[in-house]
Amino acid sequence: MTASSPCVLAVIPARGGSKGVPAKNLAAVGGVPLVARAVMECRASRLVTDVVVSTDDTGIAAAARGAGAVVIQRPTDIAGDTATSEAAVIHAMDAYEASHGTTVDVVLLVQCTSPFIISEDIDGVAAAVAEKGADTALTVAPFHGFVWREGENPEEDGGDGVNHDKSYRPRRQDRPQDFLETGAAYAMDARGFRKAGHRFFGRTDLVRTDPARVLEIDDPHDLARARALAPLFDAERPGALPTRDDIDAVVLDFDGTQTDDRVLVDSDGRELVAVHRGDGLGIAALRRAELALLILSTEKNPVVAARARKLQVPVLHGIDRKDLALKQWCEEQGIAPERVLYVGNDVNDLPCFGLVGWPVAVAGAHDVVRGAARAVTSTPGGDGAIREIASWILGKELS
Repeated sequence: MTASSPCVLAVIPARGGSKGVPAKNLAAVGGVPLVARAVMECRASRLVTDVVVSTDDTGIAAAARGAGAVVIQRPTDIAGDTATSEAAVIHAMDAYEASHGTTVDVVLLVQCTSPFIISEDIDGVAAAVAEKGADTALTVAPFHGFVWREGENPEEDGGDGVNHDKSYRPRRQDRPQDFLETGAAYAMDARGFRKAGHRFFGRTDLVRTDPARVLEIDDPHDLARARALAPLFDAERPGALPTRDDIDAVVLDFDGTQTDDRVLVDSDGRELVAVHRGDGLGIAALRRAELALLILSTEKNPVVAARARKLQVPVLHGIDRKDLALKQWCEEQGIAPERVLYVGNDVNDLPCFGLVGWPVAVAGAHDVVRGAARAVTSTPGGDGAIREIASWILGKELS
């Protein structure tokens, strides 16, 4: 390992095949594909020199490149269900060294199926090897549970304690501290890793991480939990809220986003909705900031067009496929979808969420929608949520 500035390569294995959760590595958590989340945290690391995604899938490759990673095509013989992560890391390291004409000193294995890994965790394992003399390192979380295991014949033998004597139950403070391997990040001295062919050899340092963030996505239930937790955890991270530098356009749903999702019907069958004056103030501020604006709604009620005229915002309503209309509008306006902020509240907004770079849900939105959003307002739809979003973008409170 070089003494001055070691080459620290982060490798993210992300193959296309997944039986538990189809297309798992492209599943959006907090509005961002899992592979892109991992790339962004690696790129935010103090010590990581470069980030490589090893994949056999064109969609994963595109998402990885978009997040700033180097993509290395994984051969089919190490892309199957029985292939090891170590094989993918060694292949990626070899390919990277050959193409960049450099020698990797420390190699990291970062799993994008751990959605809440953060750059501090990545720096922790990298520093253990690059700066503190460890041969290998991994992220762990303090664990205080009693572990049990069934005997070979459970009906006769029952179960027995693994990390404790079942006949003696000491207080937590009287027990040795156990740690749970999180499965999120590993670091290895590159030369030793090549020789051992395994992620653990020599001295292995344990790098503690926040137990609340420990989650591995193996099945649809894990993915649902991750999406529910994302608004909480992501709000704590730098860049969690969009600014003017991040976006070129704001596209707004109507019912439940600019209204409280209620409809008042008079005796003649006419439908009325309530809107918030603060949202009008926010939209006017966005218009002055020269952002492209659009109201996009499936609702056919003429109140949508009337509100759009009042706000001086273009409108497309009575639209069955909002995602197709949004894609066409972006093409006509010459706006890249990844620089669009879309605000919605219900499941029919999810296809649009998948198109844009900044899917945003209002407080009170459907659980699935909040989980798929990259940011969530603290204000409900119809109560000033759009004004709140405008204050994010413009970096100031609107008065």
